[in-house]
Amino acid sequence: MMHVWRTSILAAASALAVMAATPSFAATELSLQRFFGACDADFGSNTDVAKAVGECGIITSMINKFNADNPDIHISVTTVEWPGYDQLTAQFAAGDPPDIVSIHHSALSDYQSKGLLMPLDEVLASVGVKPDDFTDAARNGVTKDGKIYGLPIDNWTMLYHINMDLFKQADLVNADGTPKLPTSVDELLAQAKQFREKTGKPYFVQNLANETALYTRNFYTYLFQQDSDFFADPLKVKLNTPEAKKVLEMYKAIFDQGDTTKDMDYAASINAFLAGEGGVHLNGTWVIGDYNASSKTPGTALNRGGYAVYPYPQLFPGKKSQYADGHAWGISQKDRSAEETAAVGKFLKFFKDNDFEWSRTGHLPSVKAVFETPAFKALPYRDTVAPIATLGTALPSTVQRQFAIQDIIGQEMNAAMTGQKEVDAALSDMENRINDLLANL
Repeated sequence: MMHVWRTSILAAASALAVMAATPSFAATELSLQRFFGACDADFGSNTDVAKAVGECGIITSMINKFNADNPDIHISVTTVEWPGYDQLTAQFAAGDPPDIVSIHHSALSDYQSKGLLMPLDEVLASVGVKPDDFTDAARNGVTKDGKIYGLPIDNWTMLYHINMDLFKQADLVNADGTPKLPTSVDELLAQAKQFREKTGKPYFVQNLANETALYTRNFYTYLFQQDSDFFADPLKVKLNTPEAKKVLEMYKAIFDQGDTTKDMDYAASINAFLAGEGGVHLNGTWVIGDYNASSKTPGTALNRGGYAVYPYPQLFPGKKSQYADGHAWGISQKDRSAEETAAVGKFLKFFKDNDFEWSRTGHLPSVKAVFETPAFKALPYRDTVAPIATLGTALPSTVQRQFAIQDIIGQEMNAAMTGQKEVDAALSDMENRINDLLANL
């Protein structure tokens, strides 16, 4: 018994000696707040990013891998409901914002203009990340007052997701097998009528119930196509215009003629498209992977005749363009140690270096070099959506409250489409409400 006790004492003393000889170690802690959903059950411990799928799976796995590859740094993650800006604003007001936050390019000005975000030019330069590494659309989206205020990770936009089986039934397929897309408003309405008559289904699947973002993104796209400089003054919008009236009248005609689904929320619209209940789902880059997977699954509506995806067609004479936004990592403006600042730089460089993995979501890469890689070119449908990198157009970077503006436009468009207001009245109210909002910044 004495021998056992003595052995234990010696073992403990030996362990203490080793600990004394080893420097104390504590990882540099950074807090990160993000949207993109929660999926810990599937990817909470995954560090093999290549095995991850979807926005949530890939972003979760990328952060896991960063932590695993950098034991001297630990990123603690909080997930918020999309888009999370009410919570972020409250955190800034309380003086306790996260270090790193997922943010849309369109929301950067709301925080940058108040000095709440850290300019990243020096941090990025310290880890060898150059502004010229990024596409024009991505770099412009995060540049405010000549400085970079976010690490762009993508550009995204709305797209025409097409059920090719129904397009074939409607005789809307070209000789080369590609979908026949309209080139004018009149042609769109004629094709939608033909589609409805031959298939018995609406041309468009849209999530118009309790929705504002879809309305607004469509609205911006077709204003840009008419070269409308509706935000020439970032503090005073002009929307009671002939260009805006043409767009709203087009969407009202689509609604009145039964060429769109009408009472669906976002989830219902996805389910309807996957079930073959319409020809074109107006949705974003982020569903390409899911729709492609469905098209490869026997027995599904998209498997019967195939799936295709394209940018919005050019319906108005003018510049080829469509509305695009992007996601970025913003860094809160706060006092940090040199170690914490260096950790931020490592994290941002990691995401820049792994931009291909994020592009598997369907979003377009922010890093120019990714477009030329065989891996990116091998991803499905990237050849048809890659032009968004040059077509994508955002609102002027100095326009604030873009999410609130989006809500106003969506509400007024809905009122006009459903007949609650005349088109002219809706445009007038839209313009006045936005300008009242901007006058009180």
